[in-house]
Parts: sequence; structure tokens; C-alpha cells
Amino acid sequence: MLPPQNDRLDWLRLFRSRNVGPITFYKLLERFGTAAASLDALPSMAKRGGARTFKAFPKAEAEAEIEALEKLGGRFVIRSDEYYPRLLAQVEDAPPVLSVLGHPHLLSKRTIAIVGARNASLNGKNFARRIAADLGAAGLLIASGMARGLDAAAHQGAMETGTVAVMGGGVDVIYPHENEPLYHELCERGAILSEVPLATKPQARHFPKRNRIISCMARGTVVVEASLKSGSLITARMALEQGREVFAVPGSPSDPRAMGCNKMIKDGANLTQNAEDVLDVLRPILSSPLSEPKPLDFKQKSLPFPDENELNKAHTEIQEMLSPAPVTVDELVRNCQFSPATVSLVLLELELAGRLERHPGNRVSLI
Repeated sequence: MLPPQNDRLDWLRLFRSRNVGPITFYKLLERFGTAAASLDALPSMAKRGGARTFKAFPKAEAEAEIEALEKLGGRFVIRSDEYYPRLLAQVEDAPPVLSVLGHPHLLSKRTIAIVGARNASLNGKNFARRIAADLGAAGLLIASGMARGLDAAAHQGAMETGTVAVMGGGVDVIYPHENEPLYHELCERGAILSEVPLATKPQARHFPKRNRIISCMARGTVVVEASLKSGSLITARMALEQGREVFAVPGSPSDPRAMGCNKMIKDGANLTQNAEDVLDVLRPILSSPLSEPKPLDFKQKSLPFPDENELNKAHTEIQEMLSPAPVTVDELVRNCQFSPATVSLVLLELELAGRLERHPGNRVSLI
């Protein structure tokens, strides 16, 4: 269910509030029905979780971010908007809100990701441009991360047919600076998106989150050149975890930039020498219609809170069961006397207080 226009500000405020990640965002909406009701509940929940103070993201700051993005010619795309990437919308930690510069309608196209080494060889960059152009001509949107080297080459090759850059910082932060001409061309002819606020400088901790967006919005990921410790291999691993196809371009055994791709092929990635190798694998998938993402049809009334004594007992028992080592939420539910709803509420309150971290596979740990 598409949120009303006047609710979009609340969506942004909730997503920008401290300790509210995508999964927490959706769990709050499941419990309270709307972003507005969730915002009202945040301070008391965080206090029960152990926080001394907690304030939701200020309305004035959210309004200022919306205005600033609009001045840049951009817009916010909500998870249930028509232009939100369909495959990305199907994963549990899909960003509720994306800032987009350029042409958001491109995001509704079927997508393939192309990634690779920053210190790419000339042959590698030429290959990336060529395969991006060929896959774009076949009707696919090319997604990458606007990094120097292979990413930049892939964007350049697909500029005529459609390409999107997923940023590790805000959409208004040009990184790396040497790609400034490419950045402006993407704004004019392609698209740039990010889940983090405007003016956010790229940091190392942002790039795994950026990489998950690239891999999750694409039908498959093509890795052109990558060392054994390359971030491109992280993107490929995320693609596999999401059930996407992974393609690797073979290279010389004597080139460290080929070692990651060669290992991926040994481990089962699709050996790729041209666009046709990619299309041969994807044609059966592309011929089937995209399934609709799970609708966001949340309840409009809050779920009942447990009795205060029961909630206090649940906090005590669940915190005793938790440790810095991740454990699945299902295991917590099986080993305590409380309902799944109560366990979920306690975990939400601990997370809002900054005392709990969520991990892939529905696992949690104490911080």
C-alpha cells in the first residue's frame, strides 16, 4: 500500500532517526501501523531499552533535506513507489527511502550489475565498456558504484541505454572527485541513488551497504577484474545470497587483478567472455514476469503492549540469553517463555537504545 503523500515526511524522519535501520523501520510499521505512530513511540521504547535520552529525527531537518534534494533536481523514492527497483523491494532490508538524482524511471528497468577493480587494466576497462554497451542494447539497465576503474568504465559504456550509480555517500557528494564529469553526465542522462542523507561523506562502513543495493537490484552481477580481497567479491557474494546470478570474466593467472575472478569461476560462477554469455543465462529469467514485492499493508492500530511486569521480565531474561556472539531470533523465541511479539518488542527497544545489533540471517547480538 502506497503511503499517502503527507506521510512521506514521516517515513523520512523515521528512517533518519538514530538506530533505525531498514529492518527496524519495517518492524516498527508492523507494530504501529504508520510512521507517525512509530515516531511517537520511539522515545519511550528507547528508554525501556536502556537509553538515557532519545529524540526522533527533527521534522525541520527532514523538511530541509527534502527541499535541498528538490533544489538539486532530485526526489525521494519510497519502497512502494512505481520507480523503486522491483527486485530490491523484495529483500527484507530494502531501504525504505532512496534519494535519487537524474531519471528515476530508469530504476524500473530490468538490471544487471557490472563491478570490478579500481586499479583496472586498460583491457579490463575496454571490456567493461563493451559489455555494458552490449547488455544495455539488449534492454538492461547497468548498475555500478561510480568507483574509479571498472565501475566508471561500465557507466560510460551504458550511458546511451541507461545506467545508475549507487553511491556510498550522499547523492550530492562526488566521490571520487576525478569522476566529476561522469557524475554530471549521470545526473543528465542516467541516475544516481543513495540511502544515506545528503552531504554524507563516503566512509568504509557505508560501502557494504552500498554493495548490497547494487547486488539486490540486479538480476545478476558481472565481475570483470577483482583481486582476492576486492570489494567486488563482497558484491558477488551478496548476489549469491540473494539468489542472483554471478558472472566472472577470466584473466591471466599472472595478473593479481584476475585472481578473484578466476577463483569465482572455479567455485561455480558463470564464465563470461561477452554479453551473449550473460544473456544466455538470463534469458529464461528475463522471459518471466517480475513478481510483485510484498505490499506494505500494515495495520492502522498499534499492537497491544505486554503487561509492564511481563515486559520487565522479558527484558531481563532475553538480555541474559544475548551476548556479543550473534544468535537467531527464532532460537531466542524457542528458548524463552515469551511470545514472538514480546521478543520482537524487547529486541526493538534494545536496538533503539543502541545496545543491539542485527546481522544477516535474522540474527542479533548485544553491543
